[in-house]
Amino acid sequence: MHLSATLAVVSALVASCAGHSQLATPPSRGNTKWWGTCAAGAGCKGPCDSPKADAPFNSNYVPKKYIQRGQQLDVGWNRLNHPGGFVRLAMVPFNQSDSWSAFNDNVLKYTCYETNCGPSDPNHKLFGYLNGPGDDPCSTKVTVPSNIPDNTAVTLQWIWYGGGIYYGEPDASFGEYYGCSDLIVNGGAFSDVKPVATFAGGDATYPNSDVCKYWGSNKVGDCSFGDRVPNAIAGDLLSQSLEPCTRGPQLKGQPAGFGSAPGS
Repeated sequence: MHLSATLAVVSALVASCAGHSQLATPPSRGNTKWWGTCAAGAGCKGPCDSPKADAPFNSNYVPKKYIQRGQQLDVGWNRLNHPGGFVRLAMVPFNQSDSWSAFNDNVLKYTCYETNCGPSDPNHKLFGYLNGPGDDPCSTKVTVPSNIPDNTAVTLQWIWYGGGIYYGEPDASFGEYYGCSDLIVNGGAFSDVKPVATFAGGDATYPNSDVCKYWGSNKVGDCSFGDRVPNAIAGDLLSQSLEPCTRGPQLKGQPAGFGSAPGS
């Protein structure tokens, strides 16, 4: 690849890093401090992109989205030029949506970040096989739990973790990213049975498989940076985040708790 083309690709990746990744469908709460994105490395510690007190859902002027028990709910995000990692989906009552423990106890599904999306040019190999830029929409479906009573306000939590190629560095991993969408459950068959978390593997690099490509850690919480926040310096983009979380080779495996040992 010519130098000018290489610089153009790196510049595109750097430009995209201001947003990194976020929940797109159903629409997330958003925030004003971080322009809608909630990155643990930037100081947004979840479990949602904004606390429930600031959720647009509280306003009588914001239309509410209704879903049914047993419905296959579409969940979407854009790849935003970043390869790899996992997405975790959980759902709790809206009034518990400031609680990390509530979400951790009500996980519905794990899947690959690139579950049905990938780089725009599969022959681009500057950052490794199928690690090039591309902003395709990615999506999965999750079953709305059947143990939620009618007219219950709920919050769907989305987490991206284990992503790689931080600022064009093939051995550098991103931190965790969080987003939440507030919904109302009404209708559908009811059951007292609490759902068990599932994992749907297969991504751009490992299609039709039970693994995902990832960097760093396969466990939620390992790249949250704890209580640390960055010491941002005006005009210094890299100082605005504690990322990268880790340095190391690209891996493949299942989310923590699903039994597959990581490998390269």
